[in-house]
Amino acid sequence: MPAGMTLTPLALLVASNLFMTIAWYGHLKFTDTRLWIVILASWGIALIEYCFAVPANRIGYLHGWSAGQLKIAQEIITLLVFAGFAVLVLGEQLGWRHVGAFACMVGAACFMFLGRN
Repeated sequence: MPAGMTLTPLALLVASNLFMTIAWYGHLKFTDTRLWIVILASWGIALIEYCFAVPANRIGYLHGWSAGQLKIAQEIITLLVFAGFAVLVLGEQLGWRHVGAFACMVGAACFMFLGRN
């Protein structure tokens, strides 16, 4: 990680993605609940997510992260958080395709963090 970059954006992005994953996919455990109720609940959870995401991006950008670096870091964190959620909450299994997709994202991150231009 280049000098001056802080890990604070990563911690905030992890928190942000935990809330966003719950907002987007948590309702799948409550299929008997009316759609308008889960939409409102999801909006409320997403508001909390924004309280982490906006500072993550602001702090990261002010400490030397480029917008592209912030975005690719967010996408990798999203995949990790979602994979855990899919397994632990939704009871889904991960396979070789998930590993391959994640490896491609890590490759993309390597390109984004090599130099500034």
